[in-house]
Amino acid sequence: MTASQSPRPDAPSSSTHLDNEHLIKESSPIYHDTPKQLLGVYVKGIAMGAADIVPGVSGGTIALIAGIYERLINALSSVGPNLWQIFRQQGGLKGFIAVWRQVDATFLVCLLLGIATSFATLAGLIKHLLDNQPLLIWSFFFGLVVATVFILLTEITRWNIGRVALFLLGAGSAVVISSLPLLTTAPSLPYLFIAGAIAICAMILPGISGSFILLLMGAYDSILEAVHTLNFSIIFTVIAGMATGLLLFTRMLKWLLSRYYQATLALLTGFIAGSLVKVWPWKTDALGTLNSAAINNVMPWQYPTGAHWLTTLGLMLLGAVLVTALSWWGRRGVRP
Repeated sequence: MTASQSPRPDAPSSSTHLDNEHLIKESSPIYHDTPKQLLGVYVKGIAMGAADIVPGVSGGTIALIAGIYERLINALSSVGPNLWQIFRQQGGLKGFIAVWRQVDATFLVCLLLGIATSFATLAGLIKHLLDNQPLLIWSFFFGLVVATVFILLTEITRWNIGRVALFLLGAGSAVVISSLPLLTTAPSLPYLFIAGAIAICAMILPGISGSFILLLMGAYDSILEAVHTLNFSIIFTVIAGMATGLLLFTRMLKWLLSRYYQATLALLTGFIAGSLVKVWPWKTDALGTLNSAAINNVMPWQYPTGAHWLTTLGLMLLGAVLVTALSWWGRRGVRP
């Protein structure tokens, strides 16, 4: 996958020049994308949006496996007060173009358009499936996440005690978060702002679902309803919270990826592995029956309507095949 194509400070290498070059490179690289590559970014944005709609699946997971995760973090972390200085140095149209390139805005616009397209076209369908056919959609995403974990484990070239510990820490954290009780508060606008800021940080982290964080905080249904009814006061409040959280969080993540890539990847892979608890297909409610509030994992043979092995395993295989194809596509990406 593309995430492992550039030299890493902790990757095996006989040359210190590569390490030093990576460490001193502060600004985002300049990309020269073809229309075909930008169309690919748009399609990957659609996939990210579809994943983010499902409480328990992270769009960051899709970005990581599709080979655009580092580029996304670099672009987002480049947004800051220094952009005004870049604009003033050249001014006018040249200054605007310099700022546009600094934040890799063409990439971000194409990605955001893909995510927005997914939310506008797939939110209703996915919500319908979650309410009426949960076994089917959870089976698909379970296979997708399992394949993702195996693919990312192969990217960690040197295992040691520290990286094993980080993997287990990530997995344990995801399991704990997935097991927290859901809040049922009626969210106010300030509360939705805070929820958006927290959720976007989780959304960027592979394995930690921003949608599930919103669900935990009792804001998920309100936001999804606002998207359906075009309640712009709620939509803009959540977007403002997400923008605030995003700008604060991505800088730290960029620093970790640039200096401790392998260790950070082990932690992120642990997050994804731990999220399997949330996307386990066979769920019932507290009474062992099926309804929209079914959140308790059970064994397949304990599922009230049967395991449905042929359907569930087929959908798991489909999810695994699609994410493997997405990984292969990501590997073909071209570095700037």
